[in-house]
Amino acid sequence: MHSLYRTLRTAIRSLRRHIMRSALTCLGIVIGIASVIAIIEIGQGTNYSIQQTIAAIGANVIQIDPSNVVIGGVSTGAGGKPSLSPDDCDAILRECSAVRCGSPSVDCRAQIVYSNRNWSPMRILGTSPDYFVVRNWTNLAEGEMFTEHDVVSGARVCLVGQTIVRELFKDGSPIGKEIRVRNVALKVIGILSAKGANMMGSDQDDFVAAPWTTIKFQLSGQRQSQQTASTTSSSSTTQIKASGQLYPNQQVQLYPQKSAIQAANTPQAVRFKDLDDIWVSATSQEEIPQAIQQITDLLRERHHIQPGALDDFRIRDLTEISQTLASTQKTMIHLLTCVALISLIVGGVGIMNIMLASVTERTREIGIRMAIGARARDILRQFLTEAVILCLLGGAAGILLGRGASIAITMFLKWKTLASVPAIVVAFVVAVSIGIVFGFYPAWKASRLDPIEALRYE
Repeated sequence: MHSLYRTLRTAIRSLRRHIMRSALTCLGIVIGIASVIAIIEIGQGTNYSIQQTIAAIGANVIQIDPSNVVIGGVSTGAGGKPSLSPDDCDAILRECSAVRCGSPSVDCRAQIVYSNRNWSPMRILGTSPDYFVVRNWTNLAEGEMFTEHDVVSGARVCLVGQTIVRELFKDGSPIGKEIRVRNVALKVIGILSAKGANMMGSDQDDFVAAPWTTIKFQLSGQRQSQQTASTTSSSSTTQIKASGQLYPNQQVQLYPQKSAIQAANTPQAVRFKDLDDIWVSATSQEEIPQAIQQITDLLRERHHIQPGALDDFRIRDLTEISQTLASTQKTMIHLLTCVALISLIVGGVGIMNIMLASVTERTREIGIRMAIGARARDILRQFLTEAVILCLLGGAAGILLGRGASIAITMFLKWKTLASVPAIVVAFVVAVSIGIVFGFYPAWKASRLDPIEALRYE
């Protein structure tokens, strides 16, 4: 123990003689260690953010929407043909064993109004309560969820996100109040919990949800049956011409029926129950491919799609998209870590170079120490200790600099970073290893000097 203490004291005294040279020698290690720690902590923060994004999307989410169709060589784009129905959703839940739950949905773009304030939300969605199970969004900040009975009856109720509360109600409680969407009053019965931005940066809290039957049949889903209207018009005109009457006879009723001409000129809106999307959740992440295959086979059979023909629907695995992003991010982190490790190697080479110069510079000192009784292992231990101390000082400074860089990145760039204890431990081990590996050769060379030749060295 006493010998070790003397070796440490001698090594520190030798390094203090050239403080500036020692500091510059450590610089490569400082930069390398700081880079490794900062990159790992940024990677940890990014991984955490991606996990939060995946959790925000929901559990094993699969989205099904109508695909594009080509008519006369012209593509209608996604959703050009209404190919999904609530019956498809029911069939998926009934017949696909790999599907845990699911929900139909219809979209609506409109301005919402409350009192003298108005707002255009990012999304107005008509859906069912199971949508929030799929999206892992069942916890409400206030109020209650609408029910399946509300969906069946087309109740004029809705849930609003945190952004809607802030913009329309000035952070007051909207429960029990009514918002107007295209002159249709919807009663707010619940406030969704905060979900934040998705992986594309869109605000998920800028959101209004209502029963899909309400959105479809009272706000945005009524369509004119042009084919029925033209058929009715044609048959009515034929009947009028055949009868020779300009105005057909009508029976006296409390509410007179429309004439054939009136029916032809004012066709009634027909309620088409097509959907914009179907959202389903697989029973587990491992069964997502099986769920997709089951859904594909079922919908092709229900839509009477012939073998070899293109699907009239599109299936997207949203969890896979997020995991692909996470994998890409992890690859980039690994690449940057390799670059930082290269800088550590460069720093180790710098330490070896300086230690070799120190051996040459202190050749006469080594000869004197050997002449008065120092053994080769004592010289080896002293120079190896100096190299390890240099690396440890550089490692300590690098750890502090790396943590400081992570904190600065969080403060100024608003990137999420997480402190990594394993990274600090690894940095310490790497610093010691570099000192031993790159300091051994200079120390070995010093221990192999001939005392007589060393004493003659000028």
